[in-house]
Amino acid sequence: MKKLSARRRHPLAAVVVLLLALAATGGLYAFVAPTGKAQADETAQSLAIDEGKKLYAVGCASCHGTGGQGTTDGPSLVGVGAAAVDFQVGTGRMPAATSQMAQAPKKKVIYSQAEIDQLAAFIASLGAGPTIPTEAEYGPEGADIAKGGELFRTNCAQCHNFTGKGGALTHGKYAPSLEGVTPKHIFEAMQTGPQNMPSFPDTTLSVQNKQDIIAYLDAVNGDETESPGGLELGGLGPVSEGLFAWVFGLGSLIAVAVWVAARTAKAKKS
Repeated sequence: MKKLSARRRHPLAAVVVLLLALAATGGLYAFVAPTGKAQADETAQSLAIDEGKKLYAVGCASCHGTGGQGTTDGPSLVGVGAAAVDFQVGTGRMPAATSQMAQAPKKKVIYSQAEIDQLAAFIASLGAGPTIPTEAEYGPEGADIAKGGELFRTNCAQCHNFTGKGGALTHGKYAPSLEGVTPKHIFEAMQTGPQNMPSFPDTTLSVQNKQDIIAYLDAVNGDETESPGGLELGGLGPVSEGLFAWVFGLGSLIAVAVWVAARTAKAKKS
């Protein structure tokens, strides 16, 4: 007993006990903490889905059905993904004013970003689809502007014009202008293919390709962009510029020719 008591009173005994206690506490925390964090994340996601379901019932269910299955007034939302919701609601296109329009125009956003995230969480719970991109995905930093221009002219210019000014389609539809559209919404549009636009998933246009296109649009539509050729006539392209030259340029030449002929004829009479 005296030997045991002496060991307990050893100067290093307290240090050893403290180290053992710290190791046990650290091990217990490492075992419990990840589970607790996962449960917290799961709870937060469930709350977002529940709140999104309430918002959906008030603002969306009348056209898209109570379970997102779609109706005669609106398509199914099963499998469209959170990115489609963030784009459509985040640009004010949804909720639509009426289902009778050729396409839903961009208008004032009526939901906050928090509410949009909740709606997106609920729609994503109905079926897997494209997720909302991160800034690292859509940010133009390090992108190839020249490559983006090539990709845009190949895949997008037929509808949006070669500088993204937009253009008319058939039956009252149109490709909207891309000037002033945020990089996130451009990325989401390419990912989901809203309305008349085809989708460009990562298997068709990689994340890097999308970044290049976004960088190109930022370069040609930026606030400090100047046209090296002078007046660009709205950037509508060679057709409008050629038409301007024919109407005003050729028209001016014809007017001058008529004036010269009239003066010549008058001079001869005199």
